[in-house]
Formats: sequence, structure tokens, C-alpha cells
Amino acid sequence: MKWLTLISFIFLLSSVRSRNLQRTARDADHKSPIAHRFNDLKEETFKAVTMITFAQYLQKCSYEGLSKLVKDVVDLAHKCVANEDDAGCSKPLPSVFLDEICQVDKLRDSYGDMADCCGKADPERNQCFLSFKVHQPDFIPPYQRPAADVICNEYKDDRVQLLGHFVYTVARRNPFLHAPAILGLAAEYENALKACCPESDIGACLDAKAAVIKERAKMIGVKQKHGCRVLEKYGERTFQANKLAHMSQKYPKAPFAELVKMVHEVKDVYKECCEGDMVECVDDWSEVVNSLCSKQDVFSSKLKPCCEKPVVERTKCIMEADFDEKPDNLPSLVEKYVQDKEVCKSYEPDHDAFLSEFVYEYARRHPEFSTELIMRATKGYETLLDKCCKTDNPAECYGNAVEELNKHIKETEDVVKTNCELFNTHGEADFLKGLLVRYTKKMPQVSTDTLLEIGKKMTAVGSKCCSLPEEKRMSCSEHYLSIIIEDMCKRQQTTPINDQVTQCCNDFYSNKRPCFTAMGVDTKYVPPPFDPMMFNFDEKMCSAPAAEREEGQLKLLVNLIKRKPQMTEEQIKTIAGGFTAMMDKCCKQADVDSCLGEE
Repeated sequence: MKWLTLISFIFLLSSVRSRNLQRTARDADHKSPIAHRFNDLKEETFKAVTMITFAQYLQKCSYEGLSKLVKDVVDLAHKCVANEDDAGCSKPLPSVFLDEICQVDKLRDSYGDMADCCGKADPERNQCFLSFKVHQPDFIPPYQRPAADVICNEYKDDRVQLLGHFVYTVARRNPFLHAPAILGLAAEYENALKACCPESDIGACLDAKAAVIKERAKMIGVKQKHGCRVLEKYGERTFQANKLAHMSQKYPKAPFAELVKMVHEVKDVYKECCEGDMVECVDDWSEVVNSLCSKQDVFSSKLKPCCEKPVVERTKCIMEADFDEKPDNLPSLVEKYVQDKEVCKSYEPDHDAFLSEFVYEYARRHPEFSTELIMRATKGYETLLDKCCKTDNPAECYGNAVEELNKHIKETEDVVKTNCELFNTHGEADFLKGLLVRYTKKMPQVSTDTLLEIGKKMTAVGSKCCSLPEEKRMSCSEHYLSIIIEDMCKRQQTTPINDQVTQCCNDFYSNKRPCFTAMGVDTKYVPPPFDPMMFNFDEKMCSAPAAEREEGQLKLLVNLIKRKPQMTEEQIKTIAGGFTAMMDKCCKQADVDSCLGEE
């Protein structure tokens, strides 16, 4: 397909029109949404984003197969540009894509129950299709890079085709990755080719750069999937509070009104992206970025280098830019929000407006806090005002707000400090063992493999965040832990774990991490009947590769706790010491199995 060019990506992101981001208002002057967007994006880019959309819904389809669907949609766009009153031209864009999917031959043969989505009406049909997207699908084999000389020749001879396959490859493996991010990764990939193809060891150069791009794609996908989950489960209010807290920290000199406006725009575009409407997503995200760059003096001096970059590279730069320095001599908030005896008069007419300004003022003063802590503090303050404003003496009632706030701060700071000290003092292996002990006791019903997976993810958070400067540790760790916990809560919706996990998963978004941290041993848990296979020792415990042996020992530790959740740390240490001594002894024997059996 001779259309997927990076030039057109740049053309796309430059083609910005001033218009309201709300879809209904935006399309009010256009009879045909598809003609409107086609004219907006131009043909080459429209095709590129259409391929991304289909690849994310139909992850099993070949590049060639999807190219036919892309052609159908582009043909309709051409028809509608010529005559907006033509049949099918007034359809919303999501319906155009889903109608095309529902006409695929033998859809049920490849996708099973997903075919039932076609019997639903929009927007339920789209929600149904979204539920069948598979994150990091195992039915797609790992990408095998062609030989280095081959890939460089392909780039030289047919750059369009090579980049087209890259976009398809990334989109189908990362169905929750928003299209603007995929276009940005394509730009990174082309820059890697330009840098590596003249090198003497092309393969080593490409592998190193590809590994970074792959990891970035995975990380961005996880974050964006989490953002969509927050928007879907907790609603716009929570999503916007989280974004406002973060943007107030990042742009502390920006006026409150400008940040609120930007947060609303980001929310609108995020909804489009989360709903799989990638054509709208790309076009409107470029508008948000251009709006930010057009007001960089208002938002932050840190934006200048980003806004001077090629358009497809701006988003990555803006996301990774440092927080701006907060203004000097910001007054204490205590006088306005605690000592003022008329707080209720400001709060009661419009709770959300009052609390939004509190989030802004509090966040811009505390770049070292996590957005989750800022949201917990705001929720605590809201609960206090709801109670106090109904009393005869509100000012006396909310006079202890600072003490209540300090409890949230101390809890979070202590958790980060304790865990980072453990990680940095004892190392990754012991940190993982400690996590496995704690979390197996909290939720022993979870499978051993899943507990190990959760433990490894949490250890990775320690590795990533505890090496950062202290002022960045809390924000880093709470953000990633929230993603892990939210993923765990999503799983437990279909497979409930226990009452205390259910209680934490039903808590406010920002309170989940403290809830899980405070969770104790599940006292209602009844261990399953003893299964000797859970403690099966054989010669492989000695001969397997080191990583496999280590994983086997961790699984034994989890299974031991499942049998005896009330075990103390000392008892666990004693048994672990005995196990190590047994392995040291038996792995030196000629007949390892007999020795293990005796021991």
C-alpha cells in the first residue's frame, strides 16, 4: 500500500483547524463526519489511521486483509467528499468502521463470540467490540526482524511499505495504544533506521534501539489502558481531578482557568481514543498539542524545546518534560481553606469548582506528592466540609483539617520510605520474597503463578522508583502501584478473591493503594487439603538454569504460606534456611532424588 508515509503523519499533525472538541458541536456544520475528517486529515493520513483502527479491532487479520477494509472506507470517504448527501455519508465514524468489520467473511470462525457484537446497536456494539481487544496477545508470534542488510535495503527501496508494516505490527500487538503514540513510535523507528543503516554493525545498533521502542510502546500502552479504565470505571470527575493535579504540578505558573480548560480538552480527546475512534483521536490530540504550544509562555518555559521539534515528536517530549519551577512566595493555604470562618459559603454554591481550585493550589505547591495523595487529601477535605457545613459551628469543626491531612501525608511517606529502604538495603531478590509473603497472606486464594506475577511487577516498581531522587519516588511508585492494583481489581470482578480484596477494590480510586497496604491476613481463609505435588522436590531443582531454580523456590515459598498463612517471619526464615541447607547438601550428591526424598 503506497500510502503510509511519515511525511503524511507530519502533514496530519500540522493540519489543525480551530473547533470545539465536543464531537456534536464539532460536527454540527458537517453533514458527513467521514467527509469532514477526510478533508481535515488528507487522504494519506486518513488511510494510515484507518489501518491502525482496524488492526486494533481485528488483531488476527493479515496486513493484506486489512488493506482491503481500508480501501472500502477510503472509497466511501471519496464518495462522501463528492456528495455529502450520498447514502451512508451521515453515519458517525465509529459506525462506519464497525459496519465494515461486521461484513467480514467468516468473522465468527476467527473471532468466536466477538461476532455477536454485530447484533447490538451503537454505542453498545462498540463497547462490545472493545471488550474483545486482547492486551499483549499470545496468538501473535513475537516479531522477527529481517536481516539487517535486508531491512536497510527495504527502507531505501520502499520506505512507505516498511513503515506501513511497522504501524500495523505495533497496532495489532498493542490494541489500547492510542494512534498518536503509534505515529510517534513510527517516527522513532525511522530515526533508528536512519542512524543505524550507515553503521558497521547494523544489527546490534537496530536491536538496541528497537528494544527501547518496544519497551516504550508497552509502557505507554499500559498507562493509556489504565487511563481509559479510570475514565470508564470512576467517571470524568475522578479522571479530571487526577489530570488537574498532575498538570498543576507540571505547570505551576499557569493560571487556574487555563489548566481547567486544558484538562477538559484532554478528557474529551481521551474519551475518543478510549472508544477506539482513532481518526478523531489523532486529529483532536494534535489540536491539544498545538494549543499547548501556542500558549507555551502561559504554561511553562520547559515546553519551548518540545514545541520546536518536528510535530510527531512533540507529544513524547512534552510528556517527558520536567516540571516547571513553582512560583516564589506562594502563600500558605491554611488561611484560605482552614482558618477562614466563611469556608462553607465558598464551598456550598459549587462543590466541584471549589475543590478543583483546592486541587490546583495544593498540587502546584507540592510537586513531590503523588496525584493519588493529592486526591486523597482533597477527598478527606471534602468529607470534612460535608460534615462540618451542616453543624452550628463549621469553623471549629474543620479547624483540625491540617492534622487530618498530615495523617494522609505521613502514611504515604512512610510506605515509600520503608519500601525503598528495604529494596535498596536488601536487594531485588529479598524484596520480592517479602512481597510474596505479605501478599500471599492477604489473598491466599490467588493462584501461585498470579501471585508471582504481581510480586514481580511490584518489585519492578521498586527497581524503577527507588533509584530516583527522593522527591520523585512517591509519585513514581504510587502511579505504577495504582496501575497494578487496578488491573488486579479488574480481574477479581469476574473471579472474586476474598471479602477484604473486594472491599478495597470498591473503594475510591485514590484510596485503593492504602487499603491494600493496610490489609491483613485473611482470617476467613481455609487452606486446601495437603497436596504433595505442591512440594515436589526432584533433580531439576539442582540442574535447572539459575532463573528457573529461583522461580521454583519462590513458588515453594508461596505454596508454604498458602498452607500456613499464620506463619511468623521467624518460622519462615527457619524453614527457608533448612531448605537452602537441604539443597546445598543434596545437589552435591550422586543420587539427588534419593537425598531429597530422605531430607
